Amino acid sequence: MSEKNNNPVAVGWREWVALPELGLPAIKAKIDTGAKTSALHAFYTDVYEIDGIKMVKFGIHPIQKKLDLAVDCHSPIKDYREISDSGGHKEMRYVIETLMEIGGHQWPIELTLTNRDTMRFRMLLGRRAMEQRMIVEPGASYLNGKLSPRKLYTIKTESNS
Repeated sequence: MSEKNNNPVAVGWREWVALPELGLPAIKAKIDTGAKTSALHAFYTDVYEIDGIKMVKFGIHPIQKKLDLAVDCHSPIKDYREISDSGGHKEMRYVIETLMEIGGHQWPIELTLTNRDTMRFRMLLGRRAMEQRMIVEPGASYLNGKLSPRKLYTIKTESNS
């Protein structure tokens, strides 16, 4: 575990997290103890192979209602499985594993890829990703600080030019 300490991180019902391996310095996540798996917004997915490893390229609009900002991400595919959403609808989704960072802690989590354009949050953090690592305070928000994603993504874009 590559954490600063072994104490669980306290989180509210919504938090800013980073997914550094995907090039996402800030994304707003809904903390959902009712969901088993975590989900990440992907407005498209393309599967390809490198040296026998199945990969997925996917696009994400990391800031809600800001469709002019798109980030292309690449990750090995861990699985392809049927997932039921909160309404009981079943969908086949690609599953990836990546590091999540919050409050000075980081650990690997599984994420399913799905289009969340109609949802308020680009990421849903389910209980598998939280087990033994988080304490949820449902009446609180942003216990680990508010980020300015527009500034983070602007800086990233300018430094890569």
